[in-house]
Amino acid sequence: MSESLQEILLSSRDAGFEARFARLRSDMLQFARLAGADSEESRTVARVLGEVAEQGDAAVAKYTKQFDRVELKPGEFRVSAQELAKAHAAIDRGLLASLRKAIANVKAYQQRIFIGGRSEFSQGAGIRYTPIRRAGVCVPGAAAPLPSTVIMTVVPAQVAGVKEIAVVSPPRFQGSIHPVILGVCHELGIDEVYRLGGVQAVGALAYGTQTIRKVDKIVGPGNKWVQAAKRHVAGDYVAIDSIAGPSEVLIVANDQANPAWVAADMLSQAEHGTDSSAVV
Repeated sequence: MSESLQEILLSSRDAGFEARFARLRSDMLQFARLAGADSEESRTVARVLGEVAEQGDAAVAKYTKQFDRVELKPGEFRVSAQELAKAHAAIDRGLLASLRKAIANVKAYQQRIFIGGRSEFSQGAGIRYTPIRRAGVCVPGAAAPLPSTVIMTVVPAQVAGVKEIAVVSPPRFQGSIHPVILGVCHELGIDEVYRLGGVQAVGALAYGTQTIRKVDKIVGPGNKWVQAAKRHVAGDYVAIDSIAGPSEVLIVANDQANPAWVAADMLSQAEHGTDSSAVV
Protein backbone atom coordinates (compact mmCIF):
# COMPACT_ATOMS: atom_id res chain seq x y z
CA MET A 1 0.00 0.00 0.00
CA SER A 2 1.33 3.42 -0.93
CA GLU A 3 2.25 5.95 1.73
CA SER A 4 -0.55 8.28 0.60
CA LEU A 5 -3.17 5.55 1.03
CA GLN A 6 -1.81 4.65 4.45
CA GLU A 7 -2.49 8.21 5.51
CA ILE A 8 -6.23 7.96 4.82
CA LEU A 9 -7.06 4.25 5.27
CA LEU A 10 -7.40 3.35 8.94
CA SER A 11 -8.00 0.03 10.66
CA SER A 12 -8.64 -0.45 14.35
CA ARG A 13 -6.15 -3.33 14.26
CA ASP A 14 -3.28 -1.13 13.08
CA ALA A 15 -0.55 -0.04 15.45
CA GLY A 16 -1.08 3.54 16.50
CA PHE A 17 -4.73 3.52 15.43
CA GLU A 18 -5.95 5.65 18.35
CA ALA A 19 -3.42 8.41 17.69
CA ARG A 20 -4.13 8.45 13.96
CA PHE A 21 -7.89 8.43 14.57
CA ALA A 22 -7.53 11.35 16.98
CA ARG A 23 -5.57 13.24 14.32
CA LEU A 24 -8.31 12.47 11.80
CA ARG A 25 -10.94 13.88 14.15
CA SER A 26 -8.86 17.00 14.60
CA ASP A 27 -8.54 17.45 10.83
CA MET A 28 -12.28 17.01 10.36
CA LEU A 29 -13.04 19.56 13.06
CA GLN A 30 -10.66 21.97 11.36
CA PHE A 31 -12.59 21.56 8.12
CA ALA A 32 -15.86 22.15 9.97
CA ARG A 33 -14.46 25.48 11.12
CA LEU A 34 -14.08 26.58 7.49
CA ALA A 35 -17.57 28.00 7.85
CA GLY A 36 -16.37 30.26 10.65
CA ALA A 37 -15.76 33.85 9.64
CA ASP A 38 -12.65 34.02 11.82
CA SER A 39 -10.77 31.17 10.12
CA GLU A 40 -7.95 31.88 7.69
CA GLU A 41 -9.46 29.47 5.17
CA SER A 42 -12.83 31.20 5.30
CA ARG A 43 -11.22 34.58 4.77
CA THR A 44 -9.36 33.21 1.75
CA VAL A 45 -12.58 31.84 0.27
CA ALA A 46 -14.37 35.14 0.91
CA ARG A 47 -11.54 37.11 -0.71
CA VAL A 48 -11.51 34.99 -3.85
CA LEU A 49 -15.30 35.07 -4.16
CA GLY A 50 -15.31 38.82 -3.60
CA GLU A 51 -12.83 39.37 -6.40
CA VAL A 52 -14.80 37.12 -8.75
CA ALA A 53 -17.98 39.06 -7.94
CA GLU A 54 -16.27 42.40 -8.62
CA GLN A 55 -13.83 41.58 -11.43
CA GLY A 56 -15.49 38.64 -13.17
CA ASP A 57 -13.39 36.81 -15.76
CA ALA A 58 -10.16 38.57 -14.77
CA ALA A 59 -10.34 37.15 -11.23
CA VAL A 60 -11.33 33.70 -12.50
CA ALA A 61 -8.29 33.65 -14.80
CA LYS A 62 -6.04 34.98 -12.03
CA TYR A 63 -6.96 32.28 -9.53
CA THR A 64 -7.00 29.50 -12.13
CA LYS A 65 -3.37 30.38 -12.82
CA GLN A 66 -2.54 30.63 -9.11
CA PHE A 67 -4.30 27.50 -7.86
CA ASP A 68 -4.42 25.19 -10.89
CA ARG A 69 -1.23 26.45 -12.54
CA VAL A 70 -3.01 26.77 -15.86
CA GLU A 71 -3.06 30.06 -17.74
CA LEU A 72 -6.34 30.63 -19.56
CA LYS A 73 -7.84 33.61 -21.29
CA PRO A 74 -11.59 34.16 -20.77
CA GLY A 75 -12.21 33.04 -24.33
CA GLU A 76 -10.59 29.71 -23.46
CA PHE A 77 -12.72 28.92 -20.40
CA ARG A 78 -15.42 27.13 -22.37
CA VAL A 79 -14.81 23.77 -24.01
CA SER A 80 -15.68 23.87 -27.70
CA ALA A 81 -18.31 21.68 -29.32
CA GLN A 82 -15.55 20.11 -31.42
CA GLU A 83 -13.61 19.09 -28.29
CA LEU A 84 -16.73 17.52 -26.78
CA ALA A 85 -17.48 15.56 -29.94
CA LYS A 86 -13.86 14.44 -30.31
CA ALA A 87 -13.74 13.20 -26.71
CA HIS A 88 -16.99 11.28 -27.19
CA ALA A 89 -15.71 9.62 -30.36
CA ALA A 90 -12.54 8.50 -28.57
CA ILE A 91 -14.29 6.69 -25.69
CA ASP A 92 -13.73 2.95 -25.66
CA ARG A 93 -16.86 1.26 -27.01
CA GLY A 94 -17.13 -1.06 -24.02
CA LEU A 95 -16.87 1.84 -21.60
CA LEU A 96 -19.41 3.82 -23.60
CA ALA A 97 -21.85 0.92 -23.39
CA SER A 98 -21.41 0.83 -19.61
CA LEU A 99 -21.90 4.59 -19.35
CA ARG A 100 -25.06 4.41 -21.43
CA LYS A 101 -26.41 1.65 -19.21
CA ALA A 102 -25.68 3.76 -16.12
CA ILE A 103 -27.42 6.75 -17.71
CA ALA A 104 -30.46 4.64 -18.55
CA ASN A 105 -30.63 3.21 -15.02
CA VAL A 106 -30.38 6.62 -13.35
CA LYS A 107 -32.93 8.10 -15.75
CA ALA A 108 -35.41 5.28 -15.16
CA TYR A 109 -35.09 5.65 -11.38
CA GLN A 110 -35.43 9.44 -11.49
CA GLN A 111 -38.50 9.22 -13.71
CA ARG A 112 -40.06 6.73 -11.31
CA ILE A 113 -39.63 8.96 -8.25
CA PHE A 114 -40.25 12.28 -10.04
CA ILE A 115 -43.20 14.21 -8.61
CA GLY A 116 -42.94 17.29 -10.81
CA GLY A 117 -45.65 16.17 -13.18
CA ARG A 118 -48.26 15.95 -10.44
CA SER A 119 -50.60 18.59 -9.10
CA GLU A 120 -52.45 18.00 -5.85
CA PHE A 121 -55.73 19.86 -5.52
CA SER A 122 -58.06 20.13 -2.58
CA GLN A 123 -61.00 22.52 -2.59
CA GLY A 124 -59.39 24.77 -5.16
CA ALA A 125 -55.91 24.82 -3.62
CA GLY A 126 -53.07 23.06 -5.37
CA ILE A 127 -49.33 22.55 -5.73
CA ARG A 128 -47.43 23.20 -8.93
CA TYR A 129 -43.86 21.97 -9.37
CA THR A 130 -41.68 24.17 -11.57
CA PRO A 131 -38.10 23.31 -12.58
CA ILE A 132 -35.41 25.90 -12.02
CA ARG A 133 -34.19 27.67 -15.14
CA ARG A 134 -30.44 27.11 -14.91
CA ALA A 135 -28.21 24.77 -12.89
CA GLY A 136 -24.45 24.61 -12.41
CA VAL A 137 -22.68 21.28 -11.85
CA CYS A 138 -19.27 20.92 -10.18
CA VAL A 139 -17.45 17.82 -11.42
CA PRO A 140 -14.16 16.78 -9.77
CA GLY A 141 -11.59 15.84 -12.34
CA ALA A 142 -8.07 16.96 -11.52
CA ALA A 143 -7.00 14.21 -9.09
CA ALA A 144 -9.62 11.58 -9.99
CA PRO A 145 -11.95 12.03 -12.98
CA LEU A 146 -15.52 11.19 -11.99
CA PRO A 147 -17.83 10.80 -15.00
CA SER A 148 -20.31 9.26 -12.55
CA THR A 149 -20.77 12.72 -11.04
CA VAL A 150 -21.90 14.03 -14.42
CA ILE A 151 -24.48 11.27 -14.70
CA MET A 152 -25.75 11.54 -11.11
CA THR A 153 -26.23 15.31 -11.30
CA VAL A 154 -27.15 16.05 -14.91
CA VAL A 155 -29.67 13.25 -15.47
CA PRO A 156 -31.90 14.18 -12.47
CA ALA A 157 -31.85 17.81 -13.62
CA GLN A 158 -32.86 16.80 -17.13
CA VAL A 159 -35.67 14.60 -15.83
CA ALA A 160 -36.89 17.53 -13.73
CA GLY A 161 -37.01 19.72 -16.82
CA VAL A 162 -34.06 22.05 -16.19
CA LYS A 163 -33.38 23.65 -19.56
CA GLU A 164 -29.87 25.02 -19.02
CA ILE A 165 -27.07 23.07 -17.36
CA ALA A 166 -23.51 24.38 -17.09
CA VAL A 167 -20.71 22.01 -16.06
CA VAL A 168 -17.42 23.13 -14.51
CA SER A 169 -14.45 20.82 -14.03
CA PRO A 170 -10.90 21.81 -13.04
CA PRO A 171 -8.27 21.93 -15.78
CA ARG A 172 -5.42 19.46 -15.85
CA PHE A 173 -2.15 19.93 -17.73
CA GLN A 174 -2.38 22.39 -20.62
CA GLY A 175 -5.94 23.23 -19.60
CA SER A 176 -7.46 19.89 -20.59
CA ILE A 177 -10.38 18.09 -18.92
CA HIS A 178 -10.40 14.30 -18.78
CA PRO A 179 -11.88 13.12 -22.10
CA VAL A 180 -14.33 10.71 -20.48
CA ILE A 181 -15.92 13.58 -18.54
CA LEU A 182 -16.24 15.53 -21.77
CA GLY A 183 -17.56 12.48 -23.58
CA VAL A 184 -20.30 11.90 -21.02
CA CYS A 185 -21.31 15.56 -21.24
CA HIS A 186 -21.62 15.17 -25.01
CA GLU A 187 -23.60 11.94 -24.61
CA LEU A 188 -26.06 13.78 -22.36
CA GLY A 189 -26.35 16.73 -24.72
CA ILE A 190 -24.52 19.18 -22.44
CA ASP A 191 -22.64 21.70 -24.56
CA GLU A 192 -21.84 24.29 -21.88
CA VAL A 193 -18.70 22.98 -20.17
CA TYR A 194 -15.98 25.12 -18.59
CA ARG A 195 -12.41 24.10 -17.77
CA LEU A 196 -12.62 25.74 -14.36
CA GLY A 197 -12.61 24.47 -10.80
CA GLY A 198 -12.19 25.52 -7.20
CA VAL A 199 -13.55 28.57 -5.43
CA GLN A 200 -13.30 30.69 -8.58
CA ALA A 201 -15.58 28.31 -10.51
CA VAL A 202 -18.19 28.39 -7.75
CA GLY A 203 -18.01 32.18 -7.75
CA ALA A 204 -18.44 32.34 -11.52
CA LEU A 205 -21.56 30.17 -11.31
CA ALA A 206 -22.99 32.06 -8.35
CA TYR A 207 -22.38 35.64 -9.50
CA GLY A 208 -21.89 35.33 -13.23
CA THR A 209 -19.02 36.87 -15.20
CA GLN A 210 -18.57 38.49 -18.58
CA THR A 211 -18.52 35.04 -20.24
CA ILE A 212 -20.40 32.82 -17.77
CA ARG A 213 -24.03 33.46 -16.88
CA LYS A 214 -25.05 32.93 -13.27
CA VAL A 215 -27.05 29.87 -12.31
CA ASP A 216 -29.98 29.35 -9.97
CA LYS A 217 -28.49 26.35 -8.17
CA ILE A 218 -25.04 24.78 -7.78
CA VAL A 219 -24.73 21.03 -7.23
CA GLY A 220 -21.95 18.50 -7.05
CA PRO A 221 -19.09 17.35 -4.83
CA GLY A 222 -15.59 18.74 -4.44
CA ASN A 223 -12.73 19.35 -2.04
CA LYS A 224 -12.96 21.44 1.12
CA TRP A 225 -12.42 24.68 -0.80
CA VAL A 226 -15.24 24.01 -3.25
CA GLN A 227 -17.60 23.09 -0.43
CA ALA A 228 -16.61 26.12 1.65
CA ALA A 229 -17.31 28.30 -1.38
CA LYS A 230 -20.72 26.68 -1.88
CA ARG A 231 -21.50 27.30 1.78
CA HIS A 232 -20.46 30.94 1.42
CA VAL A 233 -22.69 31.74 -1.57
CA ALA A 234 -25.67 29.63 -0.49
CA GLY A 235 -28.87 31.51 0.16
CA ASP A 236 -27.87 35.06 -0.69
CA TYR A 237 -26.84 34.46 -4.29
CA VAL A 238 -27.73 30.92 -5.28
CA ALA A 239 -29.18 27.66 -3.98
CA ILE A 240 -26.98 24.60 -3.39
CA ASP A 241 -27.64 20.90 -3.00
CA SER A 242 -25.53 20.17 0.08
CA ILE A 243 -22.03 20.39 1.52
CA ALA A 244 -20.74 17.34 -0.36
CA GLY A 245 -17.14 16.80 0.57
CA PRO A 246 -14.47 16.02 1.48
CA SER A 247 -15.45 12.36 1.26
CA GLU A 248 -15.53 10.16 4.31
CA VAL A 249 -16.67 6.62 5.05
CA LEU A 250 -16.78 4.55 8.25
CA ILE A 251 -17.21 0.80 7.76
CA VAL A 252 -18.12 -1.52 10.63
CA ALA A 253 -17.10 -5.04 9.62
CA ASN A 254 -16.56 -8.40 11.33
CA ASP A 255 -14.67 -11.50 10.21
CA GLN A 256 -17.58 -12.51 7.97
CA ALA A 257 -17.17 -9.46 5.72
CA ASN A 258 -15.69 -9.89 2.26
CA PRO A 259 -12.31 -8.08 2.46
CA ALA A 260 -12.41 -7.20 -1.24
CA TRP A 261 -15.79 -5.48 -0.86
CA VAL A 262 -14.65 -3.59 2.23
CA ALA A 263 -11.50 -2.45 0.44
CA ALA A 264 -13.51 -1.40 -2.62
CA ASP A 265 -15.87 0.68 -0.47
CA MET A 266 -12.92 2.38 1.20
CA LEU A 267 -11.07 3.06 -2.03
CA SER A 268 -14.20 4.43 -3.71
CA GLN A 269 -14.10 7.29 -1.20
CA ALA A 270 -10.33 7.56 -0.77
CA GLU A 271 -9.84 8.15 -4.50
CA HIS A 272 -11.70 11.46 -4.29
CA GLY A 273 -8.69 13.27 -2.88
CA THR A 274 -5.94 13.42 -0.29
CA ASP A 275 -8.36 14.94 2.23
CA SER A 276 -10.72 11.95 2.05
CA SER A 277 -11.14 9.70 5.10
CA ALA A 278 -11.73 5.94 5.04
CA VAL A 279 -12.01 4.11 8.36
CA VAL A 280 -12.81 0.46 9.08
